[in-house]
Amino acid sequence: MPTYTVHAPPPRTEQTQSDPERFVFVRDGFHFWAFALAPLWFLLQRLWLVLLGYIVVSLLLGGLYYLTGTSGTLRFVGSLLFAILIGMEAASLKRWTLTRRGWRNVGFVVGDGEENAEHRFFAEWTRRTSLAPPPSVPPPSVPQQYAMPVRRGAPSGTDVIGLFPEPGGGR
Repeated sequence: MPTYTVHAPPPRTEQTQSDPERFVFVRDGFHFWAFALAPLWFLLQRLWLVLLGYIVVSLLLGGLYYLTGTSGTLRFVGSLLFAILIGMEAASLKRWTLTRRGWRNVGFVVGDGEENAEHRFFAEWTRRTSLAPPPSVPPPSVPQQYAMPVRRGAPSGTDVIGLFPEPGGGR
């Protein structure tokens, strides 16, 4: 089953929290249309900087092929590998763009499709928000106390660190 990362937009000026209807679900995995028609896919997803980087890398690859006198077969294989890389990393490029625009990653969910993933995410999200205390009541502050490791005396020759066997013991 596909996994999706869930991204919340930055709240609008009159809001304190992001509107759940604007959440975006980004599917992990291979994106065929990013593999087959990368520039068009970048345009449709509004990934402008990614499109610019794609054009620059494509021009650099073309220049490298021309300068080295690469055969047509090697050009095809290199371009195919580049297209496969784009198809595999398309979701990461979209997540990077969302993060750059100020969107927060609020979780991930597994579902058969995007609609199923949305149902599962929002069912859990509403359950958790209903269990949380209201925002007007601050959570009780409990001072954190950490226990310091206690060493009694100097280390002896039989001290063992980790899961190693005791010195002189059998295997």
